[in-house]
Amino acid sequence: MSTVARFLADTIRQTLVEFADGLRQAAPKVLTGLVFLAIAYVGIRVLTGVLRRTLDAVYPDDQRLVVDLGVTIVSVFLWFGAALTLLKIFGMGEIAASLGTAAGFVALGVSYALSNMIADTVAGVYLLRDPDFNPGDEVKSDPVTGTVEAIELRKTRFRNDDGDTVVVANRDVEKKWTRLTGSADE
Repeated sequence: MSTVARFLADTIRQTLVEFADGLRQAAPKVLTGLVFLAIAYVGIRVLTGVLRRTLDAVYPDDQRLVVDLGVTIVSVFLWFGAALTLLKIFGMGEIAASLGTAAGFVALGVSYALSNMIADTVAGVYLLRDPDFNPGDEVKSDPVTGTVEAIELRKTRFRNDDGDTVVVANRDVEKKWTRLTGSADE
């Protein structure tokens, strides 16, 4: 019976010694990782704050969605890079490289799957920035002729001659539209 108790005691003691050694060896990496996270947090907050102020100066208040979209995209990329760097600090560089590669393939697939939505969003930014295309303007676009009611990031709403609201994808509007004479600004 004493051999079983001694075996258990030796196993527990050896486990605790190895655990303490592992903590001692990991402490510098954990401390480095925590310092990196603190610096990354501050850096990302500063960068996204500067980006938000810059975009706020460029875009009017009614186009706040464009500002939020830009800041969110940049923030996601920065935090993903910080996460990969943190893995590298912890000695998991191969995992970081694999995650980076996998994320690239996932992003490629997502961008292909969302290509129409991305085209709508890009066209929406162009339409929102176009000084000749504004709510209240009478416009002829391929599927509709009417008054521009609202320009959103992915779609534009028109009021046709019958009083109906017609919603058109921005990629279709941006392809070809004509501002009719007698519009709101003239």
